[in-house]
Amino acid sequence: MVDVGGKPTTAREAIAEGRVLMAPQTLDLVRRGDAKKGDVLGAARIAGIMAAKRTHELIPLCHPLQISQVEVDLAADPALPGVAVRARVRVAGRTGVEMEALIAVAVACLTIYDMVKAVERGMRIEGIRLIEKRGGKSGHYRAKE
Repeated sequence: MVDVGGKPTTAREAIAEGRVLMAPQTLDLVRRGDAKKGDVLGAARIAGIMAAKRTHELIPLCHPLQISQVEVDLAADPALPGVAVRARVRVAGRTGVEMEALIAVAVACLTIYDMVKAVERGMRIEGIRLIEKRGGKSGHYRAKE
């Protein structure tokens, strides 16, 4: 692991996004809440939050962090068609939370896939990326659109 012991504790934040593309009929099922496994968007939100808190167990050499906030927002988007997922993670710490935000998005997307795969196996998870990060030595980063 990288030694972060000499770094100052600062406020840090990361935002990541991704999406699950699916057929319009599958998206209608998700929006109605009629999936056999239950509330797809609610389960995906909780899964993303839980995953962010356990990132250090999933990614080798990541530091365990005392995360102060995790938000996972999911929006059904008929224009995709699919679900857009966005996660925001905050911490007061010595290292950033980019991996926690990315893991939250990835696991939320995988949860959506798992909950409706019986209806559509051809869904695609795409575009998982860091949108923005604040804090730390490297300062502010914002992805280009």
